[in-house]
Amino acid sequence: MTRSRPVFYVSDGTGITAETIGHSLLTQFSDTDFQTDRISFVDTAEKAAEAAGRIRTAAEVTGQRPIVVSSCVDGALTDILAASGALILDVFAPFIEPLERELGEQRQSRVGQAHGMVDFETYHRRINAMNYALTHDDGVATTYDEADVILVGVSRAGKTPTCIYLALHHGVKAANYPLTEEDLEHDRLPPRLRPHRAKLFGLTIDPERLQQIRQERRANSRYAQMETCRREVAAAEAMLRAERIPTLSTTYTSIEEIASKVLTTLGLHRVMF
Repeated sequence: MTRSRPVFYVSDGTGITAETIGHSLLTQFSDTDFQTDRISFVDTAEKAAEAAGRIRTAAEVTGQRPIVVSSCVDGALTDILAASGALILDVFAPFIEPLERELGEQRQSRVGQAHGMVDFETYHRRINAMNYALTHDDGVATTYDEADVILVGVSRAGKTPTCIYLALHHGVKAANYPLTEEDLEHDRLPPRLRPHRAKLFGLTIDPERLQQIRQERRANSRYAQMETCRREVAAAEAMLRAERIPTLSTTYTSIEEIASKVLTTLGLHRVMF
């Protein structure tokens, strides 16, 4: 049996940047199976040494050289990680030297400095968007007047994680509406959605993948039966097509790619840092 290649996202902060960049890189190599792990807040030599120990252990267990995607700004911490023997991918390294030449100044590698560059208006907009996504999840909302986008699709098609990503990374107020069996008996949009047609974006998924996801959630239920999945997906796609709602399959698409397509299609251009 082929063992997964261990991958670590290491950061002196949350690790979201390292993980996002690393994930985008790894998706280019579909023939390799990766086992990923995030190590956050590695902001001292001691923590870096501890992380290096975990990385060495992974190498011993799998018999394969680990890959480390690092967003640690302190080069000394990166050197400690490199002592583990892993392949180190420093996400900042390709950009620092060109920026130093262009700006005429040297970088100041102070841990946590990036987190001080906070636009509080942007921050609050992101938090408000997150609260909106949580209170308008799974069709529980009675009104969508304040929504920037409403994701529509069958249950477990990827609507909730996409809404959360849109809120956290782009400050977009995203709601989602799961199409129920009752909704799918008709070829028209549910009444609650019709006034908001311009905000709608459909998500669909291959029935086989949907069945796997539902089986993990409610094993051996009617909800997870292949026949149910096929029928719901076919009905939902027919409705969205008839109503001319832009739609994307989430089967082989990352959340980052889904969010980008939603923003571009609906003309929502909000960038968060």
